[in-house]
Amino acid sequence: MPLTATDDIIGPAYARNRGVGAFNVVQLEHAEAIVDGAHRANLPVILQISENTVRYHGSLAPIGRAALALAEQATVPVAVHLDHAESEDLVHEAVRLGFTSVMFDASKLPYGQNIAATRAVTEYGHRADVLVEAELGEVGGKDGAHAPGVRTDPAEAREFAAATAVDCLAVAVGSSHAMATRDAVLDFGLIARLRSAAGVPLVLHGSSGVSDADLARAVSAGMTKVNVSTHLNAIFSATVRRELHRQPAVSDSRTYLGPAREEVAAEVARLLNVLAGV
Repeated sequence: MPLTATDDIIGPAYARNRGVGAFNVVQLEHAEAIVDGAHRANLPVILQISENTVRYHGSLAPIGRAALALAEQATVPVAVHLDHAESEDLVHEAVRLGFTSVMFDASKLPYGQNIAATRAVTEYGHRADVLVEAELGEVGGKDGAHAPGVRTDPAEAREFAAATAVDCLAVAVGSSHAMATRDAVLDFGLIARLRSAAGVPLVLHGSSGVSDADLARAVSAGMTKVNVSTHLNAIFSATVRRELHRQPAVSDSRTYLGPAREEVAAEVARLLNVLAGV
């Protein structure tokens, strides 16, 4: 099927108060597993490529084009999204490649500069019919930053969304990036207030640290797009370790990457059903 626009996945989910899974691609096997998981669940999914992953690969185009090709071959809706981009040049490249959404992260800038930079990216994205996500309130955990207790203010969220014209807003409600345990404590009341105030779909970053029950509760409270990365990476890595321990003399990487891909696909399918309330 043709590449699905991110808005065609997020829009209906927002209207129905359901969750959408957005999973980060690190290598080709991750992208294949995520799309496979979406097929198993028969639910839409968003493939995300972060600026950190672009640095790992050395450029966006090869891994980006691979993700776009997988999305175009899928028989369920699959969108391709640029995650946590701090570079406007990278945003422009993603749009030129055909990504249907971008997340521009200017949250480290002072509030006024965040608004100005984000507004410029939003205007650029909208000219290309690309959905733009931004961040207000430090989520924490990325690049050593950690801000326990920081939360997004609903009044500020309303002002920010109006001033920047963003389509989605990532907010700080208690989760943190790169958590290895699923024990984050979310503020569900704040999520509900933010949904009402912002007027755009909310995005939960750092969802790897959130339990299944709290992911479902966060969606019920008002979250729409739910980002997961570390949790899947942990499953992938644990499977590789298990297979290498089982077959220490193996030299064919398919022997251990294949099972890792399978485990991630199964978990993606399971999480998509959790978020959809199935």
